[in-house]
Amino acid sequence: MTTSTSPFLKTLAERGFIHQCTDLAALDERLAGGPVAAYIGFDATADSLHVGSLVQIMALRWLQKSGHKPVVLIGGGTSQIGDPSFRDASRPLLDEAQIARNIEGLKTVFSRYLTFGDGPTDAVMVDNAVWLDPLRYLPFLRDFGTHFTINRMLSFDSVRLRLEREQPLTLLEFNYMVLQAFDFLELSRHQACVLQMGGSDQWGNIVNGIELARRIDGRQLFGLTTPLLTTSVGTKMGKTASGAIWLNPERLSPYAFWQFWRNTEDDDVARFLRLFTELPLDEVQRLGRLQGAELNEAKGILATEVTRLAHGEEAAREAEATAHRTFVEGASPKGLPSIDVPAADLEAGLPVATLLHLAGLSASRSEGRRLIKGGGAKLNGDAVTDEAAVATSADLRDGSLVLTAGRKRYAVVRAA
Repeated sequence: MTTSTSPFLKTLAERGFIHQCTDLAALDERLAGGPVAAYIGFDATADSLHVGSLVQIMALRWLQKSGHKPVVLIGGGTSQIGDPSFRDASRPLLDEAQIARNIEGLKTVFSRYLTFGDGPTDAVMVDNAVWLDPLRYLPFLRDFGTHFTINRMLSFDSVRLRLEREQPLTLLEFNYMVLQAFDFLELSRHQACVLQMGGSDQWGNIVNGIELARRIDGRQLFGLTTPLLTTSVGTKMGKTASGAIWLNPERLSPYAFWQFWRNTEDDDVARFLRLFTELPLDEVQRLGRLQGAELNEAKGILATEVTRLAHGEEAAREAEATAHRTFVEGASPKGLPSIDVPAADLEAGLPVATLLHLAGLSASRSEGRRLIKGGGAKLNGDAVTDEAAVATSADLRDGSLVLTAGRKRYAVVRAA
């Protein structure tokens, strides 16, 4: 990869954010010439983002810290369709009221990471429903449809893979890439955006937008994608066996969020420190070289730094202190109940519903199952969704595991 001179691209390259770029040298020259507006789009398919979007959010944060202007595009219009990229089936269609509620939740996420305002490098948030909702179908097809060939659209992975699996792709979804390309054209005209960023699954959509702006307005625009992350054991970043790791505290408590990062696989620690924290790279390298039990220091720092960005300094320190009291001092978090169970029973496996009852977090085993069914139970910070879920000795962290009922009720289970 060509050595970059602009601080933004230099940072992204050093920290592992860059997967593809349409013209890295020309983009580097443009960024070195002064503040540049760049955007990433986020559809409002839920009222929070999860950590699978954190690479893109951190890219916008580094953009602003490097003296450029982040534009957060909320897909109030495209959320009515749903991005088909690398999905096996169509997304559920959302009504306008649900999309509006989701947008409010997303605003909370971005306010933690970016500074919004009217200054030259202040972030702005725009909604593509502003220009997509008023479109008239026939004039849009006439003016823009001629710039897209079906042959080329079929060649992009987001479409090709769906068709190769013989899974249906609706005309509604097929229009998504055209609308996303139109977004880039509109943002280049009205927000002076010259760069679109996104996950590597967005490459085809980004390239379409660059080509559309070149054909219609003669503009030179750029695209940059970040890698789609999986953990070292092959799971998709942002997902666990028991559910998504949400960025909003209403969806997932700061303590559970902290615990997720504390449980990072050993081989992922250095990479996640580079991507998800702002620690200097020499410190990242020091922490990444730790081995064995000492690596837990790096995991704790990772958890606290990521939680600080997502939830603030106070929440991060409180989560860190709670974990220390629970796993190091052996105390129940904030005086909540703790129980001892025979190690042999945990070795064989105990239903989570039973543990909720034994720990006093539910009045009965059946109530524990209802709590799980309603999405109110967690094990070591991960949501439990299967009523028949079983906890085993593999779930122990330093001899204990933590149960959560609702948002703030904890109990510690120790192997005796």
